[in-house]
Amino acid sequence: METVVVALVKIALMIGGLMTAAAYLVLLERWIAAWTQDRVGPNRVGIPLTKFKLFGLGQPLADGLKFIFKEENTPAQVDRGLFTIAPIVILTAALAIFAAIPFGSVLPKDLGIEGVEQPIQLCVAPAFDVGIIYVFALSSIAVYGVILGGWASNSKYSFLGGLRSSAQLIAYELPLGLGLLGVVLMSGSLRLENVIDQQASTGVWNMFLQPIGFVTFVVAAFAEAARLPFDLPECEQELVGGYHTEYAGMRLLMFLIAEFLHMVTAAFLIVILFFGGWHFWGLTGSSKDEVTWFEAIMRVLVLQGKVLAVIVFFMLARWSWPRFRFDQLMDLAWKVMLPLGLVNLAAVAVLVEFGWDKAENKLGFSPVWAMAAMWGIAIVAWTIAAIFTPLQTDNRPRLEAISE
Repeated sequence: METVVVALVKIALMIGGLMTAAAYLVLLERWIAAWTQDRVGPNRVGIPLTKFKLFGLGQPLADGLKFIFKEENTPAQVDRGLFTIAPIVILTAALAIFAAIPFGSVLPKDLGIEGVEQPIQLCVAPAFDVGIIYVFALSSIAVYGVILGGWASNSKYSFLGGLRSSAQLIAYELPLGLGLLGVVLMSGSLRLENVIDQQASTGVWNMFLQPIGFVTFVVAAFAEAARLPFDLPECEQELVGGYHTEYAGMRLLMFLIAEFLHMVTAAFLIVILFFGGWHFWGLTGSSKDEVTWFEAIMRVLVLQGKVLAVIVFFMLARWSWPRFRFDQLMDLAWKVMLPLGLVNLAAVAVLVEFGWDKAENKLGFSPVWAMAAMWGIAIVAWTIAAIFTPLQTDNRPRLEAISE
């Protein structure tokens, strides 16, 4: 019974936190967009019927009310069943992912709660043996919501958006998985908690040890989240709104919330897999189960702070970089990210098989030589990629395309 109560409390905290975060991340993104592009952002909406503006903090509430009271318009040409199911599928998958993602470490044992003897882990489904596979399986399901929405809308803009999304997500899932496999090899586990513990015990974050894997994973995560410069499925200039062109009201709101949750998921994974999760040197300790209240609170704050920093980076990139052309998007996935992911996987496999244990035994927790070797491989790989697949920034129409 106590286990059920603890799980329900965790679910309530997680869903409430995610919904609040999604609302205020929209406001944060609009502030960052205004700052980046030197324009006025949302700064008017405060307490209704008063002159208290509160820096625009009432804007998410106003946006939510607007969506709730907006007319639920359903175009006549759509497949009504699939048209309604699509946003439900994508939002459900986006929320269910967080069952396996930890939002902290553990609480101290002496909580004083009768019947609770083991430390409470700050994860809805702790010790999930296939947590990483679960997260990526649900991430893959999200694409079905996009394709369903594009197909059921019976609109050329929506249909093209769905096709673009499926091609993009399939192309970038390969480098995303290759970047992830390096981390799995290094930690020897599919549990997200064990990945953090491995980095905390050695004091070496995977970002420093696997630079190629880190870059590959971050670029692929950008593309999987369909954020600029990878928002080809819904680019307004070409497809009006892409796969959700025909949507309005609450169904559109579900698509938009799911889009933000994908960004939050990507930020959590980047932090957990490559930035040490809740670990920070000299502040959070490295013990798995024995923590003080100070360490438990600091672990939550450190993890959330890192995630927020990555989200801000996502937002700055969105409002600073131009959008890729679709052929450039595919070239980057198949000609650059995929080979780099394979190089990283091979290098990590060799390191784990022949060098990592010797480094730990010989050098304690300072495997400097391993990091130097991985960075050397990274510099050589990036140089070769730059020579054979140079960055194309000229977006003018190609002469051969015009002649055809």
